[in-house]
Parts: sequence; structure tokens; C-alpha cells
Amino acid sequence: MFDIDPSSLFLRFLFGGSAVLASTLIARTFGGKLGGIFAAFPAVYLAAVVGLSLEYKGNELLSVTEQLSKGALVGMAADICCALAASCFTLRYGWKKGLAYALSLWALLAPLIYFTWFGF
Repeated sequence: MFDIDPSSLFLRFLFGGSAVLASTLIARTFGGKLGGIFAAFPAVYLAAVVGLSLEYKGNELLSVTEQLSKGALVGMAADICCALAASCFTLRYGWKKGLAYALSLWALLAPLIYFTWFGF
């Protein structure tokens, strides 16, 4: 069912973990706003594209990369809404509830955006 190359998993771990570490260090050193910019670094997307290049070649790679990119656009649009909502909700409800509400909004918006843009 899950036929994933171990080197692809390692790349996702390496890129994703490095991005989280870098954004945390930048936020602590230079403040949350700059750290937030780095928190949005598309490390998972980058790792996924590199991982796909290990598994696919030629036109098949282009096709799966295009599909991945469309999904990433949906995710990024939902991420923007989530970040805006989190900034409002955390001030109003505290960080725990505010974050839960913002993530719930993301979970509702991501499929809605996907089906609106790309249909069923």
C-alpha cells in the first residue's frame, strides 16, 4: 500500500526538520515575525519534489510533479487563511483554543479550495 523509497523519507525528515530548527533559531534571535517567514519555507514540498525525482523519470516525473504542485497551491492558500485566523483566534481565545480553531479552519478550507479549483 505504501511504497515509499526510504531515501525519499529521509529527505523529507532532513528538509522538514532543518526548516523547523532554522525558523525556531531565527525567531529566538531576530523575533517572531522573521521566524514566521522562515516557518513558511516550503521544505516539505522541496523534499517531495526531490523524492519524486528519485522514483520517477521523464514525462512521468513531470506529471506527478504537476499534481504535487497543484496540491501545494491548495495547501498554501489554506495556510494563509490559517495563519490569519490564528493571529485573530489566539488573541481572542488563547493559544490552545485559538490554534485548534485555526487548524480546524485549515482542515475545512483545504478540501473546499481543492474541490472549488480542481473539481471532483
